[in-house]
Amino acid sequence: MSLSPSPSSPTPHVAAVPAYSERLGLPWWCWAAGVALAGFAAVELWMGAGGVRAWLPFALLLPATLAGLWWLGRVRVAVADGELWVDDAHLPVRYVADAVPLDAGGRREVLGVGADPLAFVVQRPWIGGAVQVVLDDPDDPTPFWVVSSRRPTELAAALLAARDTA
Repeated sequence: MSLSPSPSSPTPHVAAVPAYSERLGLPWWCWAAGVALAGFAAVELWMGAGGVRAWLPFALLLPATLAGLWWLGRVRVAVADGELWVDDAHLPVRYVADAVPLDAGGRREVLGVGADPLAFVVQRPWIGGAVQVVLDDPDDPTPFWVVSSRRPTELAAALLAARDTA
């Protein structure tokens, strides 16, 4: 029962200040490269034509690219009100046995060849660090969560502090 995404409970918009919060957004260069590639594709489709072909590629490709880039970086990670929130999935901290901060090499090892297929993973390749959250819930077959984080040490500390106070 630890993994419970539900449409009725969105990402935390809680009254209390979260102990930890971050958005797994894209770096600035991904935005620049995406817009440049969309602009290049629109120019290629336009090719000097008049009428609808003059503006339609720009009107469709640029907003679609911006929406896609926003969608890729929309995931929020937060520790608030006794729960770990990762996008719309949440985990009560009482089920957290341990939280291990991982660097890029540690993340690669945990998600590599010997990875557990039952693990819950929210991994963003443009973010080097992650946190492995080991679970202690006999009713849940999920052994651990792996969550990307730019500040894995702070996320792990916030999780363990929230668990100890719960």
